[in-house]
Amino acid sequence: MGIDKNTAKNTIEAGKAVLGIEFGSTRIKAVLIGEDNAPIASGSHDWENDYVDGIWTYSLDKIHAGLQDCYKNLVEDVKAQYGVGIKTLGAIGFSAMMHGYMAFDKDGKLLVPFRTWRNTITEQASEELTKLFDFHIPQRWSIAHLYQAILNKEEHVKDVTFFTTLAGYIHWQLTGVKVLGVGEASGMFPIDIATGDFDQSMIAKFDEKTASYGFAWKLGDILPKVLTAGEDAGTLTAEGAKFLDPSGELEAGIRLCPPEGDAGTGMVATNSVKVRTGNVSAGTSVFGMVVLEKELKKVHEELDLVTTPNGHLVAMAHCNNCTSDLNAWVNIFKEFAESFGIDVDMNKLFGTLYNKALEGDKDCGGLLSYNYFSGEHIVGMEEGRPLFVRTPNAKFNLANFMRVNLFAALGVLKTGLDILFKEEGVQVDEILGHGGLFKTKGVGQSILAAAINTPVSVMETAGEGGAWGIALLASYMIQKKDGEELDEFLSRAVFAGEKGSRIEPDPEDVAGFDEFIERYTKGLPIERAAIDFLK
Repeated sequence: MGIDKNTAKNTIEAGKAVLGIEFGSTRIKAVLIGEDNAPIASGSHDWENDYVDGIWTYSLDKIHAGLQDCYKNLVEDVKAQYGVGIKTLGAIGFSAMMHGYMAFDKDGKLLVPFRTWRNTITEQASEELTKLFDFHIPQRWSIAHLYQAILNKEEHVKDVTFFTTLAGYIHWQLTGVKVLGVGEASGMFPIDIATGDFDQSMIAKFDEKTASYGFAWKLGDILPKVLTAGEDAGTLTAEGAKFLDPSGELEAGIRLCPPEGDAGTGMVATNSVKVRTGNVSAGTSVFGMVVLEKELKKVHEELDLVTTPNGHLVAMAHCNNCTSDLNAWVNIFKEFAESFGIDVDMNKLFGTLYNKALEGDKDCGGLLSYNYFSGEHIVGMEEGRPLFVRTPNAKFNLANFMRVNLFAALGVLKTGLDILFKEEGVQVDEILGHGGLFKTKGVGQSILAAAINTPVSVMETAGEGGAWGIALLASYMIQKKDGEELDEFLSRAVFAGEKGSRIEPDPEDVAGFDEFIERYTKGLPIERAAIDFLK
């Protein structure tokens, strides 16, 4: 992907560039794309959540200042590269980390500090609603936060006239419109796949369950409106333009696409919104998402059900731990080398050690590792203790040691995805891998292919991330042809010339991973004992 400076400059001056901004948990990122959908400029703002009165939050001041600084940095990048400012744009899209709880009164005032997805304070609500709906409601979902506030008899609940997510809040401030894209909405409350809207029968059950509290509102009245990718979601108001760009240079009237969540923008950025595809994001944490052909046979609390930005059902296995323990071991080898006076190139060290893993026994020679820095709900661990265990007769060498730690990085993910593939019989044609685990060419990719017995592709553009993904959704709204579905648009207008590498699963590696996972599952009581006795 690439574009010449002149074309980019002309696109910006003609007001045809498209902007995507995503609020991640540690960084707000803006990406500007040209008419060929390739990035031409970017800006960012680093931030951190605060822990206030037992709640993970970001203040409204931080949200507003972060957005403005991120946009300002983008404008500065455009001026530095092309010598022009930004007056207007073809379209804008906003996305953010999903879930959480932002509740407002009739005057648009925030009633309690924003409760982010990180808060695990809704266990009772999560359990009761899962039972009520016969549908898994994770703790981080917005409806779990609202219901927990009701159970806690919080004073503010009677005054709620609207509640939404961070992406929905930003969009509302800029357009005056209370909407969400269906992918983001699916992390607030379950979606009825047939209608592409919130599930009305579940809304009725919720209203019935909470009727005795005597609130003036019904759930349907306080939820945002659900839109599908490609639909118009309002225009930038004069106040919104001033809010985004206090300098006053940006003009009102720009079209906005439905605001989305980071899961949806990740699917778009990896071209995995089509049925029977999926993606695995593997960095500090790891999650796998698979686009389903039909609903699952039963409720699995190990799996979350959300949707793509165009409304297809997605099963998601989310794991808290992936590369942290691997990185810690690589740092031990770095210290070892430095104690001999060797200057270490970290890329070379990672590459060498990762490739060494490919020389190991298929089942890691009987070694066992758990990479839990924090808890893992899929295997029922509320805390983590990183562990390496072996029997005296296991084959303990460097290749097997690196291999077992790479396998362990995907152990919980495999446990979750096995429910989909083995219990539910879900079929997948290809998985797209992105994130730090795949940086060393071919290694993480072949190990993931072995773990899930599915071809794994890694694309050159996967590093562009969610801000690019939401920019593409904004572009889809203005560029799509009549009746063109999102996956068709992505294949035609974005990824047509994309060169990626695809690795097929090696049957011997698959058998080796299955042997490892059997040992891993049997050994979970060792991890449980470490949590119980190692304080």
